[in-house]
Amino acid sequence: MASDCQWELSRGMGFMMGVMQLGGGGMFLQICICHATIDVGDIQSRLIDHRPITQGEIRYFVREFEEKRGYREGRLLENVNKMVVEANEQVMPKCLQGMHDHLADVSTRLEAANHMAQRVQQRELEAHQSAQLQASAGQEKEAWEEFLREQQRLKDQVDEEHAKAVGRLSTQYSEMKKDLEKISPF
Repeated sequence: MASDCQWELSRGMGFMMGVMQLGGGGMFLQICICHATIDVGDIQSRLIDHRPITQGEIRYFVREFEEKRGYREGRLLENVNKMVVEANEQVMPKCLQGMHDHLADVSTRLEAANHMAQRVQQRELEAHQSAQLQASAGQEKEAWEEFLREQQRLKDQVDEEHAKAVGRLSTQYSEMKKDLEKISPF
């Protein structure tokens, strides 16, 4: 039992190895215990510590994801580039030619529409200034004033009913308060 167990790292094998100093009768048992301790520690670290495995899997996953994503983005960029080139070479010249062909026609139609709108405005202004329109405007003004008078009359009627209702409620509440004061001894 006087023997001590020292540990040193074996250079060629990469695991811990027990070196025993010779000394008592139970030397074989101590060597076996040292080797068993080393083996249990190694097995435990391999079973519990999964960091190297998970790190490798993560690196593999990231590499695969980036490759697939890179290919997909590259294909998308190529498709967008083809669409832009096609638009520049085929669609834009057709559009420009169509605009040049129809721009003069559109311009003349727009001028004609403006001229028609000005004539319609002039006719409306002349019709507005006519005597018949002024007479109907006077009638409309009188009808509006009559409407306002009727609305004022209705408003006064509603206000009067409201004042009566407020008076009734205040009388009722004052009677209830008197009844409460009679009942309550405080």
